Amino acid sequence: MAKTSLPHAGHNKHLCYLNNLGYQISNPKEYKALVKNAKFVCKICGRVAASDKNLCKPVVL
Repeated sequence: MAKTSLPHAGHNKHLCYLNNLGYQISNPKEYKALVKNAKFVCKICGRVAASDKNLCKPVVL
C-alpha cells in the first residue's frame, strides 16, 4: 500500500480532514466545540471554526 502524506503541517487538525474521517459523526460533542461560536471560514472548503488553527486557509468572518 502506498504511503500517503498530508498536504501541509497541522492538516490532521483541520475540519476538512476531520470531516472526511467522519469525526463529526463519531465525536459530535468535540466537533460541536470546534465550530461553536465560529469566527473563521475556510477559503477552500467553506467550513467554519472557532479557531483559525482548525482550517487550511482561514479568513475572519
